[in-house]
Amino acid sequence: MDGGADYMDTYSLKATELTLGLPGGRPQVVGWPPIRSYRKNTLKATKAAAEAGGLFVKVSMDGAPYLRKIDLAAYEGYEELSKALEDMFKCFEGGKGSEYAITYEDKDGDLMLVGDVPWGMFTSSCKKLRIITKRI
Repeated sequence: MDGGADYMDTYSLKATELTLGLPGGRPQVVGWPPIRSYRKNTLKATKAAAEAGGLFVKVSMDGAPYLRKIDLAAYEGYEELSKALEDMFKCFEGGKGSEYAITYEDKDGDLMLVGDVPWGMFTSSCKKLRIITKRI
């Protein structure tokens, strides 16, 4: 039984304790999972575009299976925005313009009609654009 005491002294519990971490010391762990360099670059580019004054919002249309994204800072008013949406979705052609209305979701989540407020107020509060079918 004398060998058991030597065994416990040689292999203490601390020496055999399992720990989580990287082998070879204690390198600084930044985050998990690690972010690849291309993702870091993408995030930096997105942040730089946002700081450059871009006002990007998503645009959806009733019945369209896809979304678009536009920069509101690229337009000077409602007429230019409306023309761009016409070209993008082809929804106002052929006399169908009266069947659709352009709405937006503001900061509070309310659905508002585009053109009801001044352009500057619209661009500062618009979060999403939505082209809806008018119900008669």
